[in-house]
Amino acid sequence: MAESYSYSVVLEPQPRGGFTVLVPALPEVVTDGPTEQQALANAEAAIRAVLAYRRENGMLIPSDAYPEVRRVTVQP
Repeated sequence: MAESYSYSVVLEPQPRGGFTVLVPALPEVVTDGPTEQQALANAEAAIRAVLAYRRENGMLIPSDAYPEVRRVTVQP
């Protein structure tokens, strides 16, 4: 059976609709989609492509990263 990987993703709703997806453990993965479901499907495809590239080029395949969200307030 093939090894499986699980990664945390950041799903950002966009002001004009749709979603952007970032994968903190794989910074080269940035994708989007018109719906949450499509954005996550696109992220899955992008993660597979990045893992294949890393494997083929002898690069490290990292474990998951656990992003922490904080709020920073600034005065203009």
